Amino acid sequence: MHQQPPTDPRPRVLHVTQPVDGGVARVVTDLTRAQLAAGWRVTVACPGGTALAATLGALGADVRPWAATRSPGPSLAGEVRRLARLVAEVRPDLVHAHSAKAGLAGRLAVRGRIPTMFQPHAWSFEAVGGATAALALAWERWAARWTAWTVCVSEAERLRGARAGIRGRTRVVPNGVDTGRFRPAADPGSPAPVPPAPPGRSVLPPGLSELPGIDPAAPLVVCVGRLCPQKGQDVLVRAWESVRGRVPGARLVLVGDGPDRDRLRALAPEPVLFAGAVADPVPWYRAADLVVLPSRWEGMALAPLEAMACGRPVVLSDVDGARESLPPDLAPHCLVPPRDPAALADAVTALLLDPPLRASLGERGRRHVLSTHDVRHTTRAVAALYRELLGAGPVTSVVPTECREPIHS
Repeated sequence: MHQQPPTDPRPRVLHVTQPVDGGVARVVTDLTRAQLAAGWRVTVACPGGTALAATLGALGADVRPWAATRSPGPSLAGEVRRLARLVAEVRPDLVHAHSAKAGLAGRLAVRGRIPTMFQPHAWSFEAVGGATAALALAWERWAARWTAWTVCVSEAERLRGARAGIRGRTRVVPNGVDTGRFRPAADPGSPAPVPPAPPGRSVLPPGLSELPGIDPAAPLVVCVGRLCPQKGQDVLVRAWESVRGRVPGARLVLVGDGPDRDRLRALAPEPVLFAGAVADPVPWYRAADLVVLPSRWEGMALAPLEAMACGRPVVLSDVDGARESLPPDLAPHCLVPPRDPAALADAVTALLLDPPLRASLGERGRRHVLSTHDVRHTTRAVAALYRELLGAGPVTSVVPTECREPIHS
């Protein structure tokens, strides 16, 4: 256990997170890296024995194991008690809780006694229905009294919360990605030489190139995300037969793992391939002709930003944050109604059959991410909110040009 001298003048932030994978883990990792580089004392409470805990520890964060399930349940009372003891040990100046579960346990443990920021990463009441959704919404309304700032990743997410009656101070800080790591394969700043590849994309990643019957020149669609109802892979799988009928030889790869894996395998036609969870999604983005994320709900997904940073065109469900993640002129080509396999199939087919348009969309998407969604913008904005809460002087926010410990599933 790391104990800091009581006279240490550096402010300490405690990040609390559950889940420990996907986009939430990515955001926590990026913030931790930047805050450590800026000289902050950073502690992270998260389930131990996870890839996220190992990554944060390697960065130099004070990682405190916090046993917690992903969803609320009978274990909540014990999770809150354990977190309250951890807060008493760490004595943070500020608590930053990420996602619904950590926001629930964190605010119950602290109850406003320490300045607390809550970042929902998509509202919890969107993920459920019926009485459970009503309870989740009632909690978010109540917990606003213990929240110094609610940080939304898109204006659409902020508006959804406001229209649902969630009061309090809210700030929009759009998601960002490390544009030094997520870059096209042919970018001259790439850290290693890139072998020859089909025009417009990189070589096939390990795991796909060795599979029998794979044509390296065949159109490749990639979906990166946790296999769960939120990400909507089932919508894409249902659309795929129509795509294949119009683009013979096209391949679809689902990159990620999660609770829907077996159901999707049973639903998927033969050409759909499952890559599983990967430590580094960059080779998959670079190999793709098109990256698709047919989410049912989001705050602002990271996968499309990562794909565009790699110069790849995207097709997204028109849910919260999706439109804001795109340049305005890309929306007609890249957005489809959620939960609509036919519309998704039409959009995917149109882009697979139009290589010049795909190249143009990829270039414009890359420029947009560079100007608007660089992770350095995100970390600076969060640091400014910390300064407001703590009444501190200027804090320098630094992000290395390479992120070498990615967490993605």
